[in-house]
Amino acid sequence: MEYRVKDRVPEVAGLLSIISLALVFGAALGAIPKSLLPRAPAWVLSVIPFVNAIISGLAILTIGAGWYWIRGGRIARHRAAMLTSVVLFAVFLTLYLYKVALQGPTPFTGPAAIRQFAYLPLLAIHITLAIICVPLLYYVLLLAMTRPIQEIPQTRHPTIGRIAASLWLVSFTLGIVVYLLLYVVY
Repeated sequence: MEYRVKDRVPEVAGLLSIISLALVFGAALGAIPKSLLPRAPAWVLSVIPFVNAIISGLAILTIGAGWYWIRGGRIARHRAAMLTSVVLFAVFLTLYLYKVALQGPTPFTGPAAIRQFAYLPLLAIHITLAIICVPLLYYVLLLAMTRPIQEIPQTRHPTIGRIAASLWLVSFTLGIVVYLLLYVVY
């Protein structure tokens, strides 16, 4: 029996999500041995948060542009913007996980009240939305990549895509706020 990704989009998206999230949690929880990772100079590690804030801002722009273009029927531009957004997300995540795997999470050094009532809730929402976005992004990406353009509007791509884009925008925005709290304000 022949199986094609086109016929198994939810299953493939689920499998890719499990693999991706296992890598994310493995790096974040220190399960990936540091000896397996190349060691970058300290200055490279120190600029990763700033670079990731820039990447997040660019991703917000490309997601917004992709949303704008699809509403205007400009499919090629929408596709280019959303693929750019996915690449930006992958670069962001790679850099973030590399830094966290080598150095651990950055501690919040601001006041305890700000940590408890602002920083931790914002961070929790940011992380939760980022986790939720992973399977949604795989799903809409696989739908878009396995079907002719004229078939995509008849799939769940438009509906799930709107949800994914909204959550993605909020997650990237909160990521910038977390960056500002960790590295600029405190």
